[in-house]
Amino acid sequence: MDTVSDFLIRRLRAWGVQRIYGYPGDGINGIMGALQRSEDEMDFVQVRHEEMAAFMACAHAKFTGRPGVCLATSGPGAIHLLNGLYDAKMDHQPVVAIVGQSARSALGGDFQQEVDLLSLFKDVAREYVHMAVEPGQVRHLVDRALRIAMVERTVTCIIFPNDLQEEEYEEPAHAHNTIHTGIGQCWPLVVPARADLQRAADVLNEGEKVAMLVGAGALGATNEVTQVADILGAGVAKALLGKAVLPDDLPYVTGAIGLLGTRPSWDMMRDCDTLLMVGSSFPYAEFLPSEGQARGVQIDIDGRMLSLRYPMEVPLIGDAAETLRALMPLLERKAERGWRRDIEGKVADWWRLMEARAMNGANPINPQRVFWELSPRLPDGAILSSDSGSSANWFARDIRIRRGMMASLSGNLATMGPGVPYAIAAKFAFPGRPVIAMVGDGAMQMNGNGGLVTIKKYWEQWQDPRLIVLVLHNNDLNQVTWEMRALAGNPRFEASQQLPDFPFASYAESLGLKGIRVDTPDAIGPAWDEAFRSDRPVVYEAVTDPDVPPLPPHISLDQAKAFLSSMLKGDPDRVGYMKQAVKAMADGILPHRGRD
Repeated sequence: MDTVSDFLIRRLRAWGVQRIYGYPGDGINGIMGALQRSEDEMDFVQVRHEEMAAFMACAHAKFTGRPGVCLATSGPGAIHLLNGLYDAKMDHQPVVAIVGQSARSALGGDFQQEVDLLSLFKDVAREYVHMAVEPGQVRHLVDRALRIAMVERTVTCIIFPNDLQEEEYEEPAHAHNTIHTGIGQCWPLVVPARADLQRAADVLNEGEKVAMLVGAGALGATNEVTQVADILGAGVAKALLGKAVLPDDLPYVTGAIGLLGTRPSWDMMRDCDTLLMVGSSFPYAEFLPSEGQARGVQIDIDGRMLSLRYPMEVPLIGDAAETLRALMPLLERKAERGWRRDIEGKVADWWRLMEARAMNGANPINPQRVFWELSPRLPDGAILSSDSGSSANWFARDIRIRRGMMASLSGNLATMGPGVPYAIAAKFAFPGRPVIAMVGDGAMQMNGNGGLVTIKKYWEQWQDPRLIVLVLHNNDLNQVTWEMRALAGNPRFEASQQLPDFPFASYAESLGLKGIRVDTPDAIGPAWDEAFRSDRPVVYEAVTDPDVPPLPPHISLDQAKAFLSSMLKGDPDRVGYMKQAVKAMADGILPHRGRD
């Protein structure tokens, strides 16, 4: 006899789902039994916490382009999924959450673990959240949840009462009030009308200083973005989720944009007269051209995101690659290349500045140097994940990504904790590729240490054992500390910011993984070489100086005032961070290597 749960797993497999991330509980015993009966066809990855299951499902979608699936029990298990599901929702990733519920006969009776899950999930899965109440309904619930997740690039949710999971499955009858759905999805080529493409081309052809901004929606359009940038003589800035759109060895790629961005990106947006935005919902208006300064063209597959961040003259609904391909024959190659040369000169200066800042002395080591020395050592085809926090600053600025690499982090939610789960999901999806996670000690204590236990459980299944977790060990919630100083004008609040000390490398060793602890500058490079030679996953623990400032590309008067205010209010680390800030700012005037 096939149960409802057996049919659920079989239907997911028919849609191409190969792996489910989750954690067991008695609210999903029926589904777990079906997974056991289908071990040869469906992988179940046991995580340490349901939040990590949702993060892994999100990362699976980001790195593969296919929907991720996570599974949790009723009540607390379902609640734990929410943060990771919001990460997927806000970064427009297809994820299906499957959650248990109390028995149908108990609903409404204030039963143990009974939570109003339809209300709980109605925001994060607002495009589709439904509860199964009888077997014939399950087929269309599964089909629609997957189809809507893919088409809308969002989170969907199916709720299964635990008594229904064990019932015999029956196909819906061929009768009134029944639904008969099918499997499969064909994708259209979405290209704007010729007249709208011509309007866009006219704007871009008339511009003399064209700036491009690309995001995650352009990840499949590397060749097209490169060609259009060449025709227009444009520089290209990258939103964080679009870091892998273009390699950083292209001389006109200005790198990241925003508080974590680069000076060339800031200068380009300040001086451009035309903006072409492709597949990005970058939210911070102050880092884009002033309204009225530049004429705008935007390309996005989701019409809801058009003309949202900047008032665009020509907002185009379309697939990034197809639309750029259709636009190219209408574009005129810029004969005057002075704008491009200026951008390339600033980019070259920026990389020299990054090297100078990375080589500045610190106590004990400069976190920027850890990333700077990692960058040239990255293997071809590496997959990178970063957590939120100061690690994202150095990831954005110092890692020079090459063609063929992938990279991601929590974008619009910017939550702590996904760095290690993202890396684990990448390793399951691509077991033959090296994966590097870059996290702070706060995120590592929050989720990463538990993630190491998951790595211990599964790493020997992976074709290539190289999964390296870089931990910036500074005993400080560093990003928030700097935000308190530069945005709120408050000194470091030790009760909230100081983290308990933890031996990350030793902990990895206790799990049977490799731990490397680095606390001198000269050991940074050799330690990376050792990590990449390892025959097992590695925790690279870098003991870094929390006083090294992640300087924004442009310091506003308000930020300078706030920074001074934090000093005057008696910041306990003011001597150390002022020394580091002076060195970093001086490098912008006269950079050199190895400043003590």
